[in-house]
Amino acid sequence: MDRQGHICAPAEDPQLPKELVLKLYRTMTLLNTMDRILYESQRQGRISFYMTNYGEEGTHVGSAAALDDTDLVFGQYREAGVLMYRGYPLDLFMAQCYGNASDPGKGRQMPVHYGCRERHFVTISSPLATQIPQAVGAAYAIKRADASRAVICYFGEGAASEGDAHAGFNFAATLECPIVFFCRNNGYAISTPTSEQYRGDGIAARGPGYGLMSIRVDGNDVFAVYNATREARRRAVAQNQPVLIEAMTYRIGHHSTSDDSSAYRSVDEVNYWDKQDHPISRLRHYMANRGWWDEEQEKGWRKSSRKMVMEAFEQAERKPKPSPQLLFSDVYREMPPHLRRQRAALERHLQHYGEHYPLEHFEK
Repeated sequence: MDRQGHICAPAEDPQLPKELVLKLYRTMTLLNTMDRILYESQRQGRISFYMTNYGEEGTHVGSAAALDDTDLVFGQYREAGVLMYRGYPLDLFMAQCYGNASDPGKGRQMPVHYGCRERHFVTISSPLATQIPQAVGAAYAIKRADASRAVICYFGEGAASEGDAHAGFNFAATLECPIVFFCRNNGYAISTPTSEQYRGDGIAARGPGYGLMSIRVDGNDVFAVYNATREARRRAVAQNQPVLIEAMTYRIGHHSTSDDSSAYRSVDEVNYWDKQDHPISRLRHYMANRGWWDEEQEKGWRKSSRKMVMEAFEQAERKPKPSPQLLFSDVYREMPPHLRRQRAALERHLQHYGEHYPLEHFEK
């Protein structure tokens, strides 16, 4: 699909039904709306940290749509759209970022570190690339169980420079694991451009050296991402063949709220990708060309989606933080003596000095 939403190669058109295409578009735009509100929330001091997904939405939903709902997902930290596509509610996205009492992680993780057992999405971990060998281990377990499932492991091109990527690629190839390695090559590893990260031909070119089938796709073309992921998953499940996908995209936002990308790239560069080659605008052009979407529907959806996000946002702000007692639970099946002593010490401390802490904002 080109930038005007026209199919370039009719033989490669996945012929997705209207309902599915609308779901792709609504997921991408809802994610975009949530990103804007939570980014501003962090700037106002309401949450501690945030990472937007601007410009990379097509890699999320295109790949998510090609998976089976039971396939196991290992993300890096910029794959919220995959979880949103699988139906993760806005309330829980907000609860996690606010670390409130409704957060399934009980406020222990920094924002954007989502996880959901029911939707087969493994909880995000901050250290780069640690998920890659873990995902391979999960894929090997699935192979041994003959479960007819696949694992997909997302990472950025910067994480591909970590040693864990080498270990994961090699283990997957030698053990013939049903895994799809999905690299989001968004042009930057925080502030380091790809021109300073490697001298070879990107990430896909590394695959054959490990014995991995590899393909590079236009990450801003949601249909190209869908086709590549669907075929990669088929081979992974049917043949126990690991596949490496490199999706070429662009990180329009800052790396995170701790980053100011104007220090290392120009506004003109960012504007080019935002205005000329955005995955959301491409898909919108496609739908408009088919008569599936018009300006009136766009206005209505933007208004209703913003209302949904704001309602979840306001609800999350009103909820208390988890009880301080939860600092000590869920580490061991039975709490060991040293943790019981620490819990008792905290209780005594709060009894004496509780007025110096905002305990009214925490669950009892």
